[in-house]
Amino acid sequence: MSRALIIHRAGPQVTVQDPGRPGLLGQGLSQGGAADPVALAEGAALLRQPASQAALEMAGMGGSFEATQDTRIALTGAPMTASIDGQTLAWNASHLLRAGQRLEIGAALRGIYGYLHLGGGIATEMVLGARAAHLAAGIGRALRPGDRLPLGDDTRAEVGLTLDPAPRLAGGTVRMTRSMQTVLFDPEVLDRFQATAFRRDARGNRMGARLEFDGDPFAASGQLSILSEVIVPGDIQMTGDGTPFVLLPECQTTGGYPRIGTVIPADLPRVVQAGPDVTLRFEVVTLEDAVAIHRRHMAELAKLSAGIRPLLRDPAHIHDLLSYQLVSGVISAHHDDQDTP
Repeated sequence: MSRALIIHRAGPQVTVQDPGRPGLLGQGLSQGGAADPVALAEGAALLRQPASQAALEMAGMGGSFEATQDTRIALTGAPMTASIDGQTLAWNASHLLRAGQRLEIGAALRGIYGYLHLGGGIATEMVLGARAAHLAAGIGRALRPGDRLPLGDDTRAEVGLTLDPAPRLAGGTVRMTRSMQTVLFDPEVLDRFQATAFRRDARGNRMGARLEFDGDPFAASGQLSILSEVIVPGDIQMTGDGTPFVLLPECQTTGGYPRIGTVIPADLPRVVQAGPDVTLRFEVVTLEDAVAIHRRHMAELAKLSAGIRPLLRDPAHIHDLLSYQLVSGVISAHHDDQDTP
């Protein structure tokens, strides 16, 4: 029997995601892929497998899952309540899900998007070079009870590993570069934008995040004369009422709203994972600084495996404690203590 993950219950926005489909803007398709690519990389590091492997993305709520064969799993991104047959699981860690056991993942405790990674990755059919669902484009769909997701071969066995996740769930400063339309905003407006505290509107989705704020709207001059042009994730569009809207992975490929700036890729996960109780502030950086930040960010992702360490577990919460060789090699029944020098 081939390896598979059975979906018994799923939140309304549980989808298969991988790095997405770059290079298709000219054909009218945005890249899509995991809303939090850092979480995708962290899960791959915990399972010692390529970050290109597909995982489950869970927006706000997880579900109930079962593996047909023993399967390594990892949990990253927004922490959610999680357990296997009632035994609580640590987040940002890898575990063994044995065949027939029930993995339960509840609501997000912080942040928005949590991820369930599986050893060997999800092996659903490739569409345009990726397995990622792109709901706005009609590629794939949200998972439903009864779905069975095929899993790829897993040649590794280690579990019980953890890492310190990159900080991105508490909001904070989000760096952005200037866009083609930044000049349409008066310097005073741009300064006020950087001094304003924003909150993410709960109605956002994978296409974009509307930002709430106190104070006057952010008006641009000549807005009605802007022609529709290419837009990308991270662009901060200013809608007609002067409200900022940060574009996310499934955004459209063209738009005519003025863009006050573009969030750099390293900081976009802060916007993606911003819960209703966190504050975001924006800071303009030069293009040269943005490039340098991006290079450092990619280097840090490449070194994630170096930060992996064993997960320390409380023996009181290990249901199969007696199966561990706790004293093997530590003492000998034939050793005479009095012979010890």
